Amino acid sequence: MQIFLVGGAVRDQLLNRPVTERDWVVVGASIDEMLAQGFQQVGKDFPVFLHPKSKEEYALARTERKSGKGYTGFAVNADSSITLEEDLSRRDLTINAIAQDDEGNLTDPFNGQADINNKLLRHVSPAFAEDPLRVLRVARFAARYAHLGFRVADETLVLMREMVSAGEVNYLTPERVWKETQRALTEKNPEVYFSVLRECGALKVLFSEIDALFGVPQTAAYHPEIDTGVHCLMSLQQAVKLSDDPLIRFATLIHDLGKATTPKDILPRHIGHEERSVPLIEILCQRIKCPNDYKELSLAVAAWHTHCHRALELKASSVLKLFLRLDAFRRPERFAQFLICCEADARGRTGFEDRDYPQANFLHNAYQVCLDVKAKEFVERGISGIKINEAMHKKRIVLLREFKKANV
Repeated sequence: MQIFLVGGAVRDQLLNRPVTERDWVVVGASIDEMLAQGFQQVGKDFPVFLHPKSKEEYALARTERKSGKGYTGFAVNADSSITLEEDLSRRDLTINAIAQDDEGNLTDPFNGQADINNKLLRHVSPAFAEDPLRVLRVARFAARYAHLGFRVADETLVLMREMVSAGEVNYLTPERVWKETQRALTEKNPEVYFSVLRECGALKVLFSEIDALFGVPQTAAYHPEIDTGVHCLMSLQQAVKLSDDPLIRFATLIHDLGKATTPKDILPRHIGHEERSVPLIEILCQRIKCPNDYKELSLAVAAWHTHCHRALELKASSVLKLFLRLDAFRRPERFAQFLICCEADARGRTGFEDRDYPQANFLHNAYQVCLDVKAKEFVERGISGIKINEAMHKKRIVLLREFKKANV
């Protein structure tokens, strides 16, 4: 029995990045031998075990043979005769196909170290094409390592395009698509994830509403970048600078979906795109089965971001109406997220990246003014029932008028 450290831990060591988890491959062992040593078997599709003390994952070396469609159709062989090189050959990228023994010696049959030095994400073998989930994984790795200068190798992009053309990505379940996408949203450059998917054609299949934004023009005076798809990726970049919250990043990315359905005769203006975005977001979120909190924030940003941009021009009554539409008094955390999304949208334009966005501060302070109005003072005056809400509403408008007069 030989045990090797494999995959991400070896890769990240070579990149001088922190290692968050370690995976091991065991060569020359059987299931019975692993169980006899106190390992706990957890894998259903192939033999994976938890170490009795560290609880780290140990997998028997294995080979895989395509036996069906999608990413689940594989026949697995984990016989004790499988070699380390055979196990490494089934992995996705060369940088993930490096093993290290207990003395620190590396086994690198596919030149992963060279690709690390050349900053390339390259597939190990043609067998890469057998698993459509790898299209998403490569895009996610591109998002993770873009800041280090990594890019997808040309031949790997060609293979990914062929997989999309063959319909392989159509077999991905919504749950797996969302899981990879959510992880990509936490990376340093999540916009690269969507760019790579677009480059290989997978964006049109999996996120058609986002893909449809590319090539749609906007008014140059407000959007010097012109292209709506480019604007949404730029907004996502700005969201990354403002927050590490994946909800904020996702909602910012899809806030303008309605611009893809703007009637051609009014382009490059996008009157009413806010309302048109709402059903498209509903459809997208239902299809990829993203959690409700992602959908709710996305719908709020899509419907009301223009009001936020115009905050300094709004009447006091309209400001209060915005707070109520956003359910800000019951959902203060979502209101804070909404303001960040709107700021990212405003900065996600060529030449506007470092502009101040006073609207967010104005609305935040106006909201604090409204919070000072408490029901208790009206109850003490003998007001009851629905009239308490009416009295609070009137007082908030008075205070907002005074606030606006002093701050605009």
